[in-house]
Amino acid sequence: MSRIDDLFAFLSIPSVSAQAEHAADVERCADYLVDKLTSIGFSATKYLTDIHPIVVAHSPRVEGAPTVLIYGHYDVMPVDPISEWKSDPFKPEIRDGRVYARGASDDKGEIMAMILAAQEVIAEDGALPLNVIYLLEGEEERGSTSLYEFMKRPDAREMLACDVIVVSDTGMAAVDIPSFSYGLKGLCCFELEVSAPAMDLHSGIFGGAVANPITTLCEMIASTHDADNHVSIEGFYDGVMEIQDWEKESWKRVPGMSNAELAELTGVPELRTEKGFTGAECVYARPTFELNGISGGYEGEGSKTVIPTHAIAKMSCRLVPGQVPEEVMKKVEAHFVKVCPPSVRMKFTPQHTGEAYLSDPNSAFGMAAQQAQEMTFGNKPVLVREGGSIPIIAEVSKVLGKDALFLGLDLPDARIHSPNENMRVEIFEKGIEMGKNMLRLMAKAK
Repeated sequence: MSRIDDLFAFLSIPSVSAQAEHAADVERCADYLVDKLTSIGFSATKYLTDIHPIVVAHSPRVEGAPTVLIYGHYDVMPVDPISEWKSDPFKPEIRDGRVYARGASDDKGEIMAMILAAQEVIAEDGALPLNVIYLLEGEEERGSTSLYEFMKRPDAREMLACDVIVVSDTGMAAVDIPSFSYGLKGLCCFELEVSAPAMDLHSGIFGGAVANPITTLCEMIASTHDADNHVSIEGFYDGVMEIQDWEKESWKRVPGMSNAELAELTGVPELRTEKGFTGAECVYARPTFELNGISGGYEGEGSKTVIPTHAIAKMSCRLVPGQVPEEVMKKVEAHFVKVCPPSVRMKFTPQHTGEAYLSDPNSAFGMAAQQAQEMTFGNKPVLVREGGSIPIIAEVSKVLGKDALFLGLDLPDARIHSPNENMRVEIFEKGIEMGKNMLRLMAKAK
């Protein structure tokens, strides 16, 4: 099979971890990975969990050589809204030099590039020059519940023992400028429900006398920020790590990350950052509080003049080093309890959390990875922190006692988590070459 054939076969499996109707597809995707890795000489095992399988694969042992653990996830986000896709999200196709499919960038394209890198090094050199472990999960998009449990196994530390962790699930600055990421944001997610009347009420007969849950919910959400876009929740910024001067200077040079470029990329009239910080600084290193979705009342065609029984908001915080997700969650709940008026009832439901992560970009393995990027793309990588979160990484790093490095291929226009997700064919091909360079260079790292 060609490189693209392998990628298409992987992308064609609708491994949507959040939807029960795709549970069999997620397991089928795990089976595909076991078969693929076995075919190139790895010892691969599918570990069943209460939700979705975890795949662990080991290369043949090279005594005295370092071991690199490559993490990725084979599950993908739901495809909604399907009407906005220009092609079937699970029938990959190439248009204008890009592969379009759900998971093309996040994270199947990146996983396949790293698998094919090992396959081609074996074919070209006869064997890998170091030890490689693949740790591939099927629940990253829904909180990595099973991998957290897997890392508690008595044999996890021995099974996954390594010298460095490479995460293949992040971005790059531009087509010819790679990014070396040395940090991730943390995450906490939660839901807030506000309810009042026992049933939908006539807005004329009862309007003005009974609290409207949607209005009240909006008022409560609005209280979380001040006019400077600063989060108003008491204690929210406790422990936040300050941005270093060298980081501020470095981030000014990241392509596409000026305020004007970010506004153009996102299609907004202008950015609305936290006062005193650039867009890049907010994305990479400032904690945020976001409303992700809101529902309530009549949402059908036409109008229906009611005061609804309840309204629900889904929210999340992206956190930075120094913040403890569980503590932030408690402060958020306390804030809503404080501002909730007596005319309504509220229910706060905590969901999944994950710690922020920071590593040393100047370690021997870090420098080898950066050299591999420069060899492949012809330019030195820019050093950045990721605005996104991979909550499980802090736990994997803690259990194994090793640093995690982040070498990604997602471009800003890859539309991850959105309709028409894509990866440039050129980037996929270079991702394979980068992986090959990385494996050969890390074999010599000390």
